Amino acid sequence: MSASLDASDPRADDPQKTAEPLGPTFRTGSVILRGSQIPKALSATSDLASYDRSDEWLHADPWRVLRIQSEFVDGFNALATLGPAVSMYGSARTRPSDDLYDQARETARLIAARGSSVITGGGPGIMAAANQGAAEGGVTSVGLAIELPFEEAVNQWVNLGVTFRYFFVRKMMFVKYSQGAVFFPGGFGTMDEMYELLTLEQTSKTPSMPIVLFGSAYWGGLLDWLRTTMLAHGNVDESDLALVSVTDDPREAARMATSAQRLP
Repeated sequence: MSASLDASDPRADDPQKTAEPLGPTFRTGSVILRGSQIPKALSATSDLASYDRSDEWLHADPWRVLRIQSEFVDGFNALATLGPAVSMYGSARTRPSDDLYDQARETARLIAARGSSVITGGGPGIMAAANQGAAEGGVTSVGLAIELPFEEAVNQWVNLGVTFRYFFVRKMMFVKYSQGAVFFPGGFGTMDEMYELLTLEQTSKTPSMPIVLFGSAYWGGLLDWLRTTMLAHGNVDESDLALVSVTDDPREAARMATSAQRLP
């Protein structure tokens, strides 16, 4: 595992003058650190080097298992000491000019004021807004990025980031290290993450946590369908629908998302 500090920009000692508001980036394996997360002293590491003309082993299932295992190890190592945290989800396509961007940023800042770190998918849009609010609030701003060909790996407001190859490993990290979740309007990815969390709670596979849907107009149609169709057909119970709360107020979203934590 190699480590490097990106400080080639002569302005890197002044975050206000660079594209990286939290300062230069320190990388160690798949983990990135910025600002206060960078260790004071860097320990030297040595790389094992070997040469093999055949690359067939890279595509074999046993090697894939080792890659999956290494992602779990990297994630656990990076987040083990995180403390109370709230995950925030939402569309990567939300523009900074959108009101939702400002509301996500404010929600994250208020969550930070309640003593909780913020975890996002590390990308643009709602994720960047939430990471910005967390960074401005002085807490750990976590980005759990995924390798995608059409999306920036980690936004500039993340000071603790991990990049994953596998969605299921990444989603495990969200659930394991969160004590609350806020879902802003999003697409298939946001829906996937929301339904996975709801399923885990419904089946008691994860400790109960508050799940907040931000934006009553956006989520209203889905909630109506769940009640008039899914509940009406007996495929869920009333108690299952009670797993989520809806709000349009950043302060209320922050309060509900941190309600399971013993915070100031």
